Amino acid sequence: MTDADPDTRTLVLLRHAKAEQGSDAADDAERPLSARGESDAAEAGAWLARNGLLPDVVICSTARRTRQTWHGVAMGMTGSPPEGGPTGPRPTVRYEPGAYDAHPEELLALVRTVDPAARTALLIAHNPGISLLSALLDPDGAAEEGLRTAELAVHGGRFDWAGLSRAGAPLTARHTARD
Repeated sequence: MTDADPDTRTLVLLRHAKAEQGSDAADDAERPLSARGESDAAEAGAWLARNGLLPDVVICSTARRTRQTWHGVAMGMTGSPPEGGPTGPRPTVRYEPGAYDAHPEELLALVRTVDPAARTALLIAHNPGISLLSALLDPDGAAEEGLRTAELAVHGGRFDWAGLSRAGAPLTARHTARD
């Protein structure tokens, strides 16, 4: 984010991209992205780059589909894998087991641990928690149907990460690769 106000922060929430259907609940955390999911993740990353929303910090669930979503987003942002490629700042990436199957308050607690110097953070997680977090941060801007796969919800405002609270970050943009 290029805003000159040092107190302005941007939190981008991303529901993981479309995954293959699992055979049973025990395999849920290991479900991979579908071909459509891979494409949508890269498009989400390209949209973030076009809009100047490159994250300083990424918090990602440890589920396979969220890790693959992050990889696709990173590829879309830079054109190369998150481990290499063009020079430039790379975000700090935190893989958090607690983001899997988390309630919105648990996701908010993870966001509150973001480095105070970070201006933009990206949280990649699952429904219903990620959609409910968006609604918690901006009850008036939340969509009734929640976030679709690979949908981005951009929340911004003047706040510090540690003090982020209910209704504390208005929704400023939404984007999905497919309608």
